[in-house]
Amino acid sequence: MKRKTKGSNQSALHDRQNPLTPLATSLKEELHGLSPLSSLCCIYRVPKRLRHVNENAYTPQVVSIGPFHHGKKSLKAMEEHKKRYLQDFLRRTNVSMEDIVKRIRDQEARVRSSYAETIEFSVDEFVRIILVDATFVIELLLKSYFPEFRNENDRLFNKPWMLQDVWPDLRLLENQLPFFILEDLFNLHETQVSSNSNHTMRLSVITLSHDWFKTRMLIEGAEGSLQRMCSSKVEHFVDLCRNLYLPFSFELQAAGRLETLTTPSITELHRAGVKFKVGSTPNLFDIRFADGILEIPKFTISGETELTIRNLVAFEQCHCMENFINDYVVMMDRFVNTPKDVELLVKYGIVENWLGDSNEVSTMINNLAEGVTIEANDFYFAALCEDLNKYCSSTWHNRMANLRQNYFHTPWATISLVAAAVLLVLTLIQAVCSIISVA
Repeated sequence: MKRKTKGSNQSALHDRQNPLTPLATSLKEELHGLSPLSSLCCIYRVPKRLRHVNENAYTPQVVSIGPFHHGKKSLKAMEEHKKRYLQDFLRRTNVSMEDIVKRIRDQEARVRSSYAETIEFSVDEFVRIILVDATFVIELLLKSYFPEFRNENDRLFNKPWMLQDVWPDLRLLENQLPFFILEDLFNLHETQVSSNSNHTMRLSVITLSHDWFKTRMLIEGAEGSLQRMCSSKVEHFVDLCRNLYLPFSFELQAAGRLETLTTPSITELHRAGVKFKVGSTPNLFDIRFADGILEIPKFTISGETELTIRNLVAFEQCHCMENFINDYVVMMDRFVNTPKDVELLVKYGIVENWLGDSNEVSTMINNLAEGVTIEANDFYFAALCEDLNKYCSSTWHNRMANLRQNYFHTPWATISLVAAAVLLVLTLIQAVCSIISVA
């Protein structure tokens, strides 16, 4: 029979004397087991305050990329096709499966650190997920850029052309891979393709990704963004999309304190005599107001706009110090309250409405702003808001606008007003002449 030592007897006695000791010990062990927070974190779950407005805008419908949505029953149909793309990757690069597994296993801890929550998958299962998904994305980009890489029976690019269903899922914040793992796998084999000019062109994931998103997101002036992306760090596809909205020549103006929480709508501005003009630059954030003219860059609204903007806002609010997309959404929400506001923006060429229904566009813009946060001390359009409020509160501007809109809104109205004025003057002259003759 094993004898208790004096130390163990004293410990048991101490526990009986202080019943809080076991709990304190357990909590200490839990704290000791916490993994340190990583600066590599860049892929997040969308906050509930944003998600509840439109759950589908943040949830993959066809394909899972990364661990967050892996294994969902509704997404399993694409798993076999992803493995076919892994097969294509191995055949094209002539790299062994062992080399790929080793490359990802060596980076496993770093990849895990990219996600904002603990991933419960074992090491082997996690490596499997990243390997299959990363090679799928790489092959998808290559097949999109070079049709000669496609199989004639490819279900994404040929019948039944599932690419249109896969494409939205690649823009979701919760459905991302860290960009560095794509680059690592891509660089295992130097992919070169002959261009039309018979010169050999060296490819990269960044150039392929830039071309993929630029051509599908209908963003004007995005060409210069590639240079910035090549010289800086891109976290993942959502970060890349955000960069597309920030042109290379974009000069940041100083954010300021927002003194007034309200801003006149487009209709209210129109009534106050503000004139509207399409922005002279493709820079989405370059909204200017001077001499009674509001200049807003052209913005195309399609069926995909809501999904893209929602995930960009979610990424900014989780990760970025400067929330340009967030502030733009807030500003547009203030401009647009009714379908009439949308109709005025369309009339002046500022909004290109691919949805067709002005009511649908106004509802979408208002819903985009639901759940977003406003940093009153650091709002990008603070100066613009103050200038617009000041202009609309001017009695002179309102009277002049009322005169123009009620009495000079058509050529016939102008002619009638001038004729009435002339008649009034002639009547006054006649009256004066009559008074003089009598005197």
